[in-house]
Amino acid sequence: MDAARARKLGDRIARIVAEMLERRVKDPRLGFVTVTAAKLTNDLREATVFYTVYGSPEERAETAAALASATGLIRAEVGHQTGLRHTPSLAFVADAVPEGARRMEDLVAKARAADAKLATVREGAVPAGDPDPYRPAPGSAEPDEPDEAGSGGGDLLGGTADGGQRGAGYSPA
Repeated sequence: MDAARARKLGDRIARIVAEMLERRVKDPRLGFVTVTAAKLTNDLREATVFYTVYGSPEERAETAAALASATGLIRAEVGHQTGLRHTPSLAFVADAVPEGARRMEDLVAKARAADAKLATVREGAVPAGDPDPYRPAPGSAEPDEPDEAGSGGGDLLGGTADGGQRGAGYSPA
């Protein structure tokens, strides 16, 4: 089947499931659930519905049990509203995005703390050696001056400073 059709149908299933959880499923174990996405296989036989739950780990476990018990009712409504010849089987999976985001925020906070610590250590620090090690020492020859052999003063393409030609390169017309 077409992947674009599966993606569109997945979005439609996510909306149907969210509406069902809000209006028709009256299980007291169902916590504050948000349906984040629904992915279908390309043959439209299996749908995975991703969800997040706001609350403690116990509330998440109770919500998972409530969703498992309501799967048949939700699947029947998905089949009714989509009009597919074969209603896809539904699998509810807790979305790992919030935990990943929380871990990323912790890592960023740790990096900021390390940067702040490094900034306090750097305060008042001076370089160990010469601040510019590539600067010529006072009294030495400048890099643009020709040396004793007279091989300086050429351009990068092989010409000389007076425009003459010693080898291949550009010559002005």
